[in-house]
Amino acid sequence: MAQAAFDRLPDEFRALCADVIFNVTEFPEDEICKELEAESPFDILGLFTGIGLPQQGYTPQTGQMPNTIHLYRRPILDYWAEHDETLGGIVTHVLVHEIGHHFGFSDDDMEAIEAGAER
Repeated sequence: MAQAAFDRLPDEFRALCADVIFNVTEFPEDEICKELEAESPFDILGLFTGIGLPQQGYTPQTGQMPNTIHLYRRPILDYWAEHDETLGGIVTHVLVHEIGHHFGFSDDDMEAIEAGAER
């Protein structure tokens, strides 16, 4: 489902994600929950780890881990069970949100973009 959501994104958008690793796991790790001060692992649907494109230099840093987008299957399913959105819509939203972090957008930037798109 995550791959299908990614495949529906514009070619230019996907091209900028060529080196990004996509990872689907059941839950975020305990360290992630502590770092993000989440009350429960169900509070985190997705996560971007790495260095956003605007912050990267022209040459890769030695020992730098690749940018990774994590989608957490169980929290996504739980969210879906409690809301009136389609599962595909939720997966796409979380995926696009985390890709936004890869592009260097903050949560506030993405909320403003979404608010503008809803008008």
